[in-house]
Amino acid sequence: MKAKNKQPKYVIISGGVTSSLGKGIVSASLAKLLQARGLKVTIIKLDPYINVDPGTLNPYEHGEVYVTHDGAETDLDLGHYERFLNIRTTKNNNFTTGRVYQTVIEKERKGEYLGKTVQVIPHITDEIKRRIRIFEKDDFDIILVEIGGTVGDIESLPYIEAIRQLQWELGKENVSIILLTLIPYLKAAGELKTKPTQHSVKFLMQSGIQPDVLVCRTEKPLSEPLKEKIALFTNVKKEAVIESRDVDSIYEVPLLMKQEGLDKVVLENLGLKKWAHKKPNLKQWIKFLDDLKNPKDSVHIALVGKYIQLRDAYKSIHESLIHGAAYNHLELHLHWIDSEKITEENIRQLLSQVQGILIAPGFGSRGIEGKIKAIQYARENQIPMLGICFGMQMTAVEFARNVLGFTNANSTEIDPSTPYPVIDLLPEQLEKKYLGGTLRLGAKTILLKENSLIHSIYQTNSIEERHRHRYFFNEKYKELYEKNGMIVSGVDKETGLTEVMEYIHHPWFVTVQFHPEYQSTVNKPHPLFISFIHASYKHAHNNKKLIPENE
Repeated sequence: MKAKNKQPKYVIISGGVTSSLGKGIVSASLAKLLQARGLKVTIIKLDPYINVDPGTLNPYEHGEVYVTHDGAETDLDLGHYERFLNIRTTKNNNFTTGRVYQTVIEKERKGEYLGKTVQVIPHITDEIKRRIRIFEKDDFDIILVEIGGTVGDIESLPYIEAIRQLQWELGKENVSIILLTLIPYLKAAGELKTKPTQHSVKFLMQSGIQPDVLVCRTEKPLSEPLKEKIALFTNVKKEAVIESRDVDSIYEVPLLMKQEGLDKVVLENLGLKKWAHKKPNLKQWIKFLDDLKNPKDSVHIALVGKYIQLRDAYKSIHESLIHGAAYNHLELHLHWIDSEKITEENIRQLLSQVQGILIAPGFGSRGIEGKIKAIQYARENQIPMLGICFGMQMTAVEFARNVLGFTNANSTEIDPSTPYPVIDLLPEQLEKKYLGGTLRLGAKTILLKENSLIHSIYQTNSIEERHRHRYFFNEKYKELYEKNGMIVSGVDKETGLTEVMEYIHHPWFVTVQFHPEYQSTVNKPHPLFISFIHASYKHAHNNKKLIPENE
């Protein structure tokens, strides 16, 4: 007879006062500290918006859409979870109010509620709790649950009520509540103000929840008297008032939280005192931070995209470049180039100071001509270039126009009547009626061509990478491309679709249909970004002896 799974402990992280305080980073940092003590942990993100998932949201609204290995379009915080913990999240690690209501309504339509009136309590809250507890079969020691938005938001109320019920059902010894809040500094008064935090706690208490821990975002250090004041007014122990100062890098946050004792306080609240006395193993993390903060040289990379005003749209790419630079003992200087603003007249000025060019993903026609000009500049000037997803598609268009002589070549996404559709819609997409969740998503197996650059980077014949696209390279042009030096060096194992193209008359020119940035972590930087940064540095220093790679 199979043994009954143990009851995991839950840590709930909510936010007060304002959004964008960094709940995702604090959640990932706490999870990292718990993991470093030997505990098995995972994190769930609850998003209060009514969209079923972020897949159809504009990047200016939401930032990056992160894609899991199993093909779920999720919140960008899942990227932080994976980068910090070196784990794979799934579709169960993120859900929205829209998905909750969709499930409840589908059950009602099927008659599963036996004619009862369907209400927020108990039906919506029950569905939220069911989704939170979905990992209990997997023997996790601790499950962290991050609630999006802030305490007091109308859309967050069902989540807060579900958490209240969960704590009541499982007991306070199994559910610990953290409130991330803001202690603003008023320059005119010359002091930090605790009133916003007090009000956030009171609002949470009105909902039936007493926070166990306060993580206080602040620009200035919190004095001991100020911590005592916060503790007195919020019914929180003084040692559970955690200071979270602004830092230069998000990767410093776990060490800052360790210094403040956040993980110890949480473990003691959950009755896991033996784990609280165990020293976390952070050797690899500290080594990464040392490489990051003490580079031996620098590298300048251009990120060419159309969502430059909201840099979170390229969050995973940015972090992957940081991982690759740190691995090479280099400081990353990232030049954010708005593709809409690139012209024939200014392109040399914009790109002459960079040593590598990354062409970012993105849908739609806006800014594509600037991307094409940047690709041409990189190809003709022998500058290392990495194209990702739409970046690969625009590389195919640039090559068709400027090498093959197909002046009006384009993607049918941009010009449905182009006479040279070098990028076309995937056949299975023709029957799709909805936009949400219908892209080619998730991990696919890719076969790499031996003796190619991409094969030398991965050092294997077969890889798995994640996808998010509708359009693909039109195979009828493949022979012509390869005759002119643009070879197909990676294909989908099942369908034969082109996954990687590289220009052989160039020192480092690689474009991929997949998204390598989704799999780069602190413990395991992605080989494509390591190689791209390495090649960019090599290009800048004219083949001088490079900094030795890590063992």
